[in-house]
Amino acid sequence: MKTPQFITREIIAQIYKKPAATAHKGILGHALIIGGSYGKIGAVCLSAKAALKSGCGLVTAFIPQCGYNILQTYVPEVMVQTDVHDKIITDIQYNLAPSTIGIGPGMGQEPETQKAFYHWLSQQNKPLVIDADALNILSQNRDWLHFVPAQSIMTPHPKELERIIGSWKTHEEMLQKAAQFSEQHQVIVVVKGAPTNIVFDNQIYRNTTGNVALATAGSGDVLTGIITSFLAQNYSPLEAAILGVYLHGKTADIATPEIGSQAFTASEIIAYLGKAFMSLD
Repeated sequence: MKTPQFITREIIAQIYKKPAATAHKGILGHALIIGGSYGKIGAVCLSAKAALKSGCGLVTAFIPQCGYNILQTYVPEVMVQTDVHDKIITDIQYNLAPSTIGIGPGMGQEPETQKAFYHWLSQQNKPLVIDADALNILSQNRDWLHFVPAQSIMTPHPKELERIIGSWKTHEEMLQKAAQFSEQHQVIVVVKGAPTNIVFDNQIYRNTTGNVALATAGSGDVLTGIITSFLAQNYSPLEAAILGVYLHGKTADIATPEIGSQAFTASEIIAYLGKAFMSLD
């Protein structure tokens, strides 16, 4: 495994592309966020709004029926399609062709949801962003990993990572096992933490932004939306992961001097994305 490469402002300046002055929503990508279940619709709300606030032209959410009014009210700019079931996802079917798909936030792990995820995943051929319960389902059904398209982005927190790669004794061993998993399945692994590390192709990219303010409920759901947005905007999967992690952390760096870390919530990440983008200018 190579020496970590630090994700600095200089690296981001080489990746980040400002939208053209003549751009319109039809060419800025269409992200689909799949997830949600009764009591966990907020996860999809955060992901979908974060995708919009990261510059995606169009965002659609696929959720159980119980979340329809919630999502339409929370973020009216997001389009919504619903499952046939009221409280959980049981059949992932939608009448659109998204640029990119993020799946997992708040989705739950009910048997019907796992079955729906299996049938849907087996038909995918473009890189995905896989988070939360989608990762947990994969950890329970490891033979499904061969369906995951190459260069998909997995975004586990430490416990989700442990479920999918096994336990470790040291931080170095954890990164080594993540690198082996990445190489075996040809996926990008965003190891969320302090700091966040991105593992791909035997290389570690270590983030330099962020602080303890990000240790809050929903922070990972927001990151999923941001990365999905960048992937939809035609960044490469690795670029989308690097840029997403950097800006996600940057929001906390900008906000903390203004509001402190204790009062910082996942919604603040979304609110401060504009200032994070402006810091790149």
